[in-house]
Amino acid sequence: MKLRLASYNLHKCRGLTGPHAPERNLAVIAALKPDIIALQEVDFRFGARPEALPRSLIEGMTGLLPADLTGRTSESSLGWHGQTILMRPDLAEAARLRRLPLPSLEPRGALALRLPHLTVIALHLGLTRSIRRLQLARVVSQAARIGNGPVVMMGDFNEWRDDLGLEPLVGYRVVAPGASYPAPIPQFRLDRMAISRDLNILQTCVFRGDPAREASDHLPIWADIEIG
Repeated sequence: MKLRLASYNLHKCRGLTGPHAPERNLAVIAALKPDIIALQEVDFRFGARPEALPRSLIEGMTGLLPADLTGRTSESSLGWHGQTILMRPDLAEAARLRRLPLPSLEPRGALALRLPHLTVIALHLGLTRSIRRLQLARVVSQAARIGNGPVVMMGDFNEWRDDLGLEPLVGYRVVAPGASYPAPIPQFRLDRMAISRDLNILQTCVFRGDPAREASDHLPIWADIEIG
């Protein structure tokens, strides 16, 4: 089985400075043609944290469905702690989604999507390296408990170094396809994947097509993988 996995921080669908224009982000997602995509900052930050990415537009513009999530941040939110996962409808039939609370000084959490032959964990790590290490250690521990074959972690790691902060990912291949932030002039590889060594990585890339540079402050990343 071959899958295209992607990760994209939407920046609440406001581009760099606004206005709110989720159609741009959905156009980027459609152009990526992912089988599964982890999204960050899909909800607004304050109040009831209503959805910034309207669920009513998702399937029509991308052909994807949000993973069924019990216990969203609020009834008006799309995700949990600003995160959700979209996938092909045929994959959604067998998928199971669970929340993974993470240690932090601010509300943070990861999402674990369990498929018959793969677990995909979507994450958005904290702003300090010590907290990020704790969060990664928790995710690695939880992934081992899930015990559902190969694992891919992907999201906004908020880590600009390649040689620090990622120590808990022993046993995984850390993939940072290239600079993804800030979108107009990318300088930092904040968006990454950590992939089990039993998965075959076919290709990885930072997506720079239109309108990605205007749709968010992050560029999306993707990887084609093969499950043996």
